[in-house]
Amino acid sequence: MEEIKNNKNQELLEKLIKTNLLPLAFIGDSVHTLFVREYCLNMYDGKMENYHTDAAKYCKASTQAKVIKELLPNLNEKESEIVKRGRNAKPKHSAKNASLADYSYATAFEVLIGYLYLKDDKTRLQEILKYSVNIK
Repeated sequence: MEEIKNNKNQELLEKLIKTNLLPLAFIGDSVHTLFVREYCLNMYDGKMENYHTDAAKYCKASTQAKVIKELLPNLNEKESEIVKRGRNAKPKHSAKNASLADYSYATAFEVLIGYLYLKDDKTRLQEILKYSVNIK
């Protein structure tokens, strides 16, 4: 069953890389948000309303933009290409509380997360996700 899922993900990834990277941001946003929420649950023993506030700090466009900018020198050639294309993608909407530049970089970050997720590169995905919650 896992092998079938991985094959379908690989086919989907190849298709998206050739056509439109924005669906990678769609899945990347979900993967990152889930990681951040689990992180917050494990790190804080707080009230329910505080979990959302804490998670939002990591998931907002300005934080994601900062993360990807700091990661850029440490990305391999393929990851850098994916990020550049993701940053230049033209979504049909923008964030309400972010600059256009931050929103573009945040989209690039989410595209990278989606790419690594569908590629099934768990080690690299975990490295970047962990980095994203340790940013100062």
